[in-house]
Amino acid sequence: MSNTNKLKIFNDPIYGFITIPDPLIYDLIQHPYFQRLRRISQMGLSYLVYPGANHTRFHHALGCLHIMQKAIQVLRFKSTQISKEEENALYIAILLHDIGHGPFSHAMEHSIAEDVHHEEISLLFMDRLNAEFEGKLSLAIQIFKGEYHRKFMLQLISSQLDMDRMDYLKRDSFYSGVEEGKINSDRLIQMMNVVDDVLVIEEKGIYSVEKFLMARRLMYWQVYLHKTSLVAELILTKTLKRAKELYQKGIVIECSKPLFFFIENKIALKDFTEDTLNKFAQLDDSDIIGAIKNWQFHDDFVLSSLSKMIINRDLLKIKMGEEKFSLAEVQELAGQFSEEYGVGIQEAKYFVFKGKIKNQAYSKIAEPIRILKKDGGIEDVALLSDQLSLKALSKQVTKYFLCFPKQLNKN
Repeated sequence: MSNTNKLKIFNDPIYGFITIPDPLIYDLIQHPYFQRLRRISQMGLSYLVYPGANHTRFHHALGCLHIMQKAIQVLRFKSTQISKEEENALYIAILLHDIGHGPFSHAMEHSIAEDVHHEEISLLFMDRLNAEFEGKLSLAIQIFKGEYHRKFMLQLISSQLDMDRMDYLKRDSFYSGVEEGKINSDRLIQMMNVVDDVLVIEEKGIYSVEKFLMARRLMYWQVYLHKTSLVAELILTKTLKRAKELYQKGIVIECSKPLFFFIENKIALKDFTEDTLNKFAQLDDSDIIGAIKNWQFHDDFVLSSLSKMIINRDLLKIKMGEEKFSLAEVQELAGQFSEEYGVGIQEAKYFVFKGKIKNQAYSKIAEPIRILKKDGGIEDVALLSDQLSLKALSKQVTKYFLCFPKQLNKN
């Protein structure tokens, strides 16, 4: 029997001391599946814009665990019954909610895996851990999947005002140095309550909710969808796709064994066997960085050029606009590039492409953030707020982009 003290404390720059509330939580944190999150960046390639943004999914998961503890404490104080088993299940669900993220977050989902989303992989990891821990994660999985009868518990894990968003806004704002993302998570949690098994925010907390939604909108435009971060992630996605394409043509691709497995095989969700999951669990940011450091010297012009762009932060130019860029513009620029560098049009399309991004701080279609009024009534925050800006935040804003090499000098 191990004598290890499992109720340890982490020192976090955002919240101070974070305590591990239960030995099972300690065992999950110690598991190799979870330790991998130390090697997965929280903000992908955003450090190319914000040099301080080098924090990891590990930091974020612990932060979520901490504020979940605060939320449970507040709700119990306000007479919401939460059993010890439910409490632990909430801790496990929020701790593991991001365990399925691949290297550099979303780049894997759109390149060498066939549109397998991190939420689906998180659930596969949870199922595997549940088997390993003899069913102790069953309730957490039920809550995570939205199958538990107490609705507010899923809202704490996944909603428009959940522990995940509260932590990543505060944390990403801190590490990037972007002040606009600062939120008062303590105030928001203190204002939480449960009515008819649904999570609500007491009316006196409405301004904190408005500030939270505004911070989310600003963080998306200023950080998550920053044009340099965006183009860097797109280049990385195309680099991985090119490596896979070359391998399929019989060209030698050198990289780590875990990464090579995903380049060599076509992997969709149905292909995630236990062996595949274990291969995925060995994959982290270092595999990708190591590969592109090698690939910058590859004989293939496309693969080496794209790799050099990321390594040297010499990225494609990205032009943003309110209107769609035409196919004719893309073809003209691709033609110029093809002629100048002696590559085919298909290769040129790795360097000249268009797309769009969307930002919506608050969705009227998704489950609303409910405000508990002083008279006991419950209202959607978007309807109750007297802020015109909040109504504007409910509208989806779409921006279009065009990427091309700087030397093509498009005005």
